[in-house]
Parts: sequence; C-alpha cells; structure tokens
Amino acid sequence: MSAVDTTAVALPMEERLIFVVSPPRSGSTLLMRMLAAHSQIYSRPEPHIFPPLAHLGYFDTVDAAPFDHLQAAQAIREFVADLPRGEADYLDACRAYTDTLYGRMLVAHGQGKRYFLDKTPANALVLPFLTRVYPQARYIVLLRHPAAIFASYANSFFDGDYQAAHRFNPILHRYLPAMARFLRERRVPTEQVRYEALVQQPEAEMSRLCAFLGLSFEPEMIEYGRHEFSGTGLGDPITVQRQTRPVAESVDKWAEELAHDPRKFAFVRGLLEGIDDRDLETWGFARASLFDAVERGQRHRGVKPTTRLPRWDRFLLERKILRWTRKFVHGVPGMENVVRRIRLICDVVLRG
Repeated sequence: MSAVDTTAVALPMEERLIFVVSPPRSGSTLLMRMLAAHSQIYSRPEPHIFPPLAHLGYFDTVDAAPFDHLQAAQAIREFVADLPRGEADYLDACRAYTDTLYGRMLVAHGQGKRYFLDKTPANALVLPFLTRVYPQARYIVLLRHPAAIFASYANSFFDGDYQAAHRFNPILHRYLPAMARFLRERRVPTEQVRYEALVQQPEAEMSRLCAFLGLSFEPEMIEYGRHEFSGTGLGDPITVQRQTRPVAESVDKWAEELAHDPRKFAFVRGLLEGIDDRDLETWGFARASLFDAVERGQRHRGVKPTTRLPRWDRFLLERKILRWTRKFVHGVPGMENVVRRIRLICDVVLRG
C-alpha cells in the first residue's frame, strides 16, 4: 500500500487528473497499465464518463436518442444562456458531477495515491468540452502510425475485414483530425508520446512522462504485469494480458500485413487520402514517407502495388459538408446564428 500524499489530497480534483488521449488500438491500454504501476497513479478500465456528458445537448448532439435530442439541445442552450454566469455555471455543474465520481473512486480504491488516470479513447472526440471542464488536468497524447491503428482495429474486432471495420467506425477520420487540432492548439498541460518509441525505449519515455507529471520515475513501471490491476474492460483483447512488459514485435506488423495483401494496402492508403497533410504532419508522419515500410516489403516480395481507393461513405460526406460550412462562415461578422441553423439542418438531414 502506498503512503498517503497529504499534499495531493488537499489539491482540487482537477489537479489530480490525468487523461490519456488516444484513438482505439493505439497502445493506450499498455500506456495506462505502465502509468498505473506507479505508486502515485490509480487507474481502472475505461470509465466513459465524459463522452455521454458532452452529448447532453449544450456542447454537442447525438445522432439518435430516446427523446427529441435536437429539441433538447436547443432548450438546454437557451436555459444555460439565462443562468447568471451562463456557460461558466454549466461547466461548474458538470465539474461537480465528474469531481464527485473521480474523487470518490480515488478515495475508495486509490489507497492514498495522488492521481486518477482516465484512459477512455472516446474522450479524444470531446476534447473541446473536456478541456473546458478541466483546463488544469494533465493530458498525455498517445500517437501511433495511422495504418497500424487501423490494421490493429480491424484485426482485433472484425477478423481482418477492413471494409467492415471502417463502415462500423471510421476511426482514422474521426480521431486524427480531432487530436491533431488539439495538439496544435496546446491550450492545456500536454505531453505526447509515440507508441513506437514507448515499446522500443520504455525507460526513457516513461521517465519523460513522469517528469511531466511531477513524479519520480519508478523502474517497476516497466514491468507492469507484476502489478495488480482491476481488469481491462474492452481495452485490449490481444496483447497486454499476455505480456508483463512492453514488447516491440508489433511495431512493423501492420506493414508486413499490408505488403502481403495489396488490396488491404490500397484500402488503407485510400482512407488516408482523406486526411489533411497538416494533420498527418502534426502526428509526426509525412505523407511522402507514410508507407515506406510497406513499399519496401512489397519490393522484397515482388508484389505489384495497386491504387484502388475505398468508396466514399456517409461519415466522410458529413465531415466534408460541416468542414465546408465552418470554412465558409468563419470570420464573417453576424454569422453566428446562421452557423447554428446550418449545423442544425445538417444534423437533421444526416442523422437518419
């Protein structure tokens, strides 16, 4: 049992929170387990506290709900507008809710540890809301090669069916732009780590993250499997439970798979054509060299590349419409109400 950090207990909950920001299948469960092996960090399977809270209507809406979510969104925004401090009062209410949940869980199970770590991938999709509620929390952004993320996602949950995986959840088009924008803005305490570096130089990367958190590095963090942990939730059905420390064998596995299967390679390459160059560069990957590892493997195998692209889907169409709308009205005086109405129309038309 770790010693109680009395200084930390007196801190506001906001200063005792760590959020790992990542897409699914980026190695976030591994990173969470390593961080949670520290004597001052408590974590548990993905709590999913913020994504539903963000979609109550004030900050965002949902595609479907057992009530009229569009009417509810309009009503709650009008209600918040008449509060004495407007949005600040709404954020106070949200913060009271989440402080209670995080704080009581930390007291009940954290054994006096300083930090509660929330590793919920869907948090990356509600970052504007999350960072308004907790602007002083610590945010660790985990990046991985986009093709590796998608290949792992398709193989883990869709038996290698890339098209089915993308139809179910277009994770690259949802997560990459949102996280890239967050990294460029840097409005909250943020540190980033690459999955590839984490598994190849775990001591150096974890030492750097501990410094960011104001903690001393503990070598035991590397041997995360030796520490008790209360389950994995839906996080990692493949690797983390089988290993006791980071392994680098998965770093190039995706490239070997795509080099062996030109159809999968063409599909993933086509998906990434829909990602802006600036977003890829923010992640640390230049488009010109994005698939060098795959192409080397193809030359070795004597495989002829193909340029077949995936079909456009509804998600990409919706994103293009909304991005065009924002770009068209950005900076035009007096357009705020028009923007809200156009976005409402888009929600109505595209929600079915």
